Formats: sequence, structure tokens, C-alpha cells
Amino acid sequence: MTMKRMDMHCDVLSKMLTASDIRFANDSRLDVTYDRLKAAGMNVQAFAVFIPESWRRKPFDAVLYSIDTFHRRILSHPGMFPVRTKQDLQQALRPEESRIGALLTLEGAEGLEADLTYLRIVWDLGVRTLGITWNDANWAADGAREPRGGGFTAAGRLLIEECDSIGMTLDVSHLSERGFWELTELTEKPFVASHSNMRALCDHPRNLSDRQAKAIIERDGRIGITFVPYFLRGDGIQAGIDDVLRHVERLCELGGAAAVCFGSDFDGIAQWVKGLEHPGKLYILENELHKRYTAVQVEGFMGGNILAFYLKHLPDAAVAG
Repeated sequence: MTMKRMDMHCDVLSKMLTASDIRFANDSRLDVTYDRLKAAGMNVQAFAVFIPESWRRKPFDAVLYSIDTFHRRILSHPGMFPVRTKQDLQQALRPEESRIGALLTLEGAEGLEADLTYLRIVWDLGVRTLGITWNDANWAADGAREPRGGGFTAAGRLLIEECDSIGMTLDVSHLSERGFWELTELTEKPFVASHSNMRALCDHPRNLSDRQAKAIIERDGRIGITFVPYFLRGDGIQAGIDDVLRHVERLCELGGAAAVCFGSDFDGIAQWVKGLEHPGKLYILENELHKRYTAVQVEGFMGGNILAFYLKHLPDAAVAG
């Protein structure tokens, strides 16, 4: 069996937006590089558009610059190609395909400036998943670290309707808990948490409660266990691969083996799990998973689960144009 692999979240584009000389092929300032993805046997890497503080006065400009950066400095590499449709994803999974697929996501609706035309524009430009908030509040909803803990605004509710209409997958990582439960009432479609862990094991507001995880599982969504050390354990002890495994096991105990994925958050972190400092070390995690789970389960965790999700929910080429 050929292992299929996908990472749901990295922040390479954000680093590139603030440093024009970073190169994707092999740059020591990046966790995720082409060489490391190739060494990891990655089929698809998701690249998040995230607006750095220095760009927040011109949020939609930052989104467009990031997408331009995606094309000029990632897709320009001969070993990469864009994944926008089911057919693109099928291509990425063919045994004879030597290139790596790149899926574009948007982390935080603030870049859309409450304009649904901007949402449709980024969809046309290839964005396929929308993280509704970052940690704070924006025009659509409150984030997980917003003190008031609010849910969706009226404009945010219209955003959800339009995402459902065009086929944009929604991502609840960073969304407030109240917003999470409102979303379950605002849409019947499955959604993802691209880079969140289990709050029962690490009590952090960015992590999911068991009840939230079950809600995602029940509607056939996906949860990307992340390698952020302080989302894995909150006691200040160096996080290791065993901590990642604990969060995987918790999801499995809740009946979510088919929902387990990984969303590394590489290049969005300044601390790393020991033994998981970059994609080239994913084989260590994979080897440890094989000691505890079946080959079919491990393939699901490493990429099969999330790839099956996108094979179902990405648009057909004829629809996407």
C-alpha cells in the first residue's frame, strides 16, 4: 500500500509576505520547503493565507499579495501544482505523479472586509477553505481568544450562506466556542478544524472540547491534530511525539478515527515538538503510529482521511471553470 499524505495547515505564505527573499526550494528560515515535502512523500500541502500585523491596514490587498506570492514563489517550482478541483486532487494521488499538490486556504475572514464579492474573487483564485477567524474578533465572528466570547454577526451569517452556496469549506480552528455551536445551526454541511487539539488533554481555548469534536465527527468533518507544543500539553514540559499520539488516541476514543488528520502549523510556530521540527521528520510520527494502529488507520491519519474529504467536497473541474 502506497501511503497517501496531506498536511492541512502551514504558514509559509505569511513568512514570505514579510521577507521577499525567502525561497521555497530549500531555505533555512522555513520549516516547510519543497525538499522537505518531497522527502516526506507529501501528496498535498495546504498553504494558508494569513495577514501579518504589518499588513492589517490593507487586508484584502494582503490577501491578493499572498495569493500572488503563492503563484510566483510556490507554484512556480516545477515540482508543485495547484489543487482546485476533484480532478486536480486525483492527479496528485496518482502513483506516477511526481509533483506535489498545493491547496490554498484563508485563515481569517477579516481579509474579505465584509464584502462577499471578495469571497467569490478568492474562490475564483483557488481558495478552497476559509478559517472564519483568527484568535480575536473580526467583522464575521469572535475568535477563540476574544474575551467577550461572542458568536456570529449578521454579516457573518451571510458569509456562511455564501460559502455554502459556492462550496467553500469552513474551518473552525480559532473560532469561539459560541461561534462553533452557532455554525452547527447555520449550516448542515461538514466543516473542519484544520489545526486544533483536544481540550480534555490540554486546557487551551484553541483546543476542542470532546463535545465539539463529536459534533465534527458526527457530520463527517475532519480534525487536524496540530504540532503546536502548547496545544499538546500545558505544563511547560517539552512536547514530544507521544503527546501528539495522546491527542490522536483521544479522538479515536470518541469514535473519530476517520476524522483524524494532521495540521502541522509549521512556519506559524516558534517552538517545535521534539522529533517533529519539519516535514522531513514526519516518518518518525508515522513509525510510532504503526506501533499502535492498523496500516489502514495510519494511512487515514497521515492523509487518507482529509484527502477523502476533499475528494468529496472540492468542485468538479467543469463547475470550477
